[in-house]
Amino acid sequence: MTRERSGCWALSVTIVVAMLIGALAGGVVGGGVAYVLARRVAVPPPTRTPQVRPNPTSAPQPPSGVVTLEEESATVGVVAAVGPSVVTVVNLMEARRSFFGTLQQPQSLGSGVALAPDGYVVTNYHVVEGNASLSVITYDGTKHDAELVGADQLSDLAVLRILGDSGLPMVELGNSDALSAGQRVVAIGSALGEFKNTVTIGVVSGLDRAIDVDDGFRMEGLIQTDAAINHGNSGGPLVNLQGQVIGINAMIIRGDGTTMDVAEGLGFAIPSNTVRLVSDQLIQHGYVSRPYLGITHAELTPGIANYYGLAVTEGTLVVRVSSGSPADLVGLEPGDVLTAIDDETLDAEHPFLNVLLHHEPGETVTLHVNRYGESLTLEATLSESRG
Repeated sequence: MTRERSGCWALSVTIVVAMLIGALAGGVVGGGVAYVLARRVAVPPPTRTPQVRPNPTSAPQPPSGVVTLEEESATVGVVAAVGPSVVTVVNLMEARRSFFGTLQQPQSLGSGVALAPDGYVVTNYHVVEGNASLSVITYDGTKHDAELVGADQLSDLAVLRILGDSGLPMVELGNSDALSAGQRVVAIGSALGEFKNTVTIGVVSGLDRAIDVDDGFRMEGLIQTDAAINHGNSGGPLVNLQGQVIGINAMIIRGDGTTMDVAEGLGFAIPSNTVRLVSDQLIQHGYVSRPYLGITHAELTPGIANYYGLAVTEGTLVVRVSSGSPADLVGLEPGDVLTAIDDETLDAEHPFLNVLLHHEPGETVTLHVNRYGESLTLEATLSESRG
């Protein structure tokens, strides 16, 4: 019995040992199988990553949050750099009597920015129109008398000179031809004439816009922006994030008077390349040299053509010819219809003044004329207009 017992104990020990070995082996094998399966499921096959050599000249791309901070920092920097150059323009107009007989002297307020040494400030023509006296209020609230150097109605630009030492820093004019739609811009000006150095932010919404501003004239090449522009902002700068003035804010459109649609964020600025060209001439000569033909004209419409029984319905109707002018010298007559200058057709989208301004004083142009149904061509040499 003892042997039996000892034999049974030995057998039991053997069985237990065998079970432990089996369990360990099974665990190892099972764990290995599970590991292999997990690798197949969770770990994608290795891919070869192309080796990119670092370019020491290119800056690393920051995270998206840092880009926002950099844009905000750039905006703050632009305002700090350009803001001290922006002024409020005060136009004290001619005194007039009111309906009740009291003497009043109306005042118009706008904005301007210093663009040349010796206190030269550019603003809009409509800001200084009809002035009896002019003054500017600088960034720090100091008021200075100013004089009108020159004004140009067609470009809606004017240049003032501050009398005395204002200490205004000059701005840098950028290249408006290099602008792109979507580019960030900052507008600075005296909103409502009261809130000086108001800052608004937006983008370039469109380029090369044209707007009818007067009978027979369209302002061309305008910059459209959604940066908020209010009354009083006229004449203030539109600035890129490099701190360069790329336009002078000029107008806003609130809606369509025909359809009663209301518009939001429709502001327009005169491009800096136009500002540079016009302001240089105003500072040097006090006027802008432009081509002159010597006619009083009216843009032709089908209604006018029908009233006068004209053979064409588009073009420019010659109303009067100035004596001794280029038009007079080549035989242009009242009642003639100019249909084109050189190869540019005259119509509602291309009015006479705009087409004429594509030429220079002293240039000889071909006038295409319809005279009571007969087509004529006349060669005229343009003279100079000091507008």
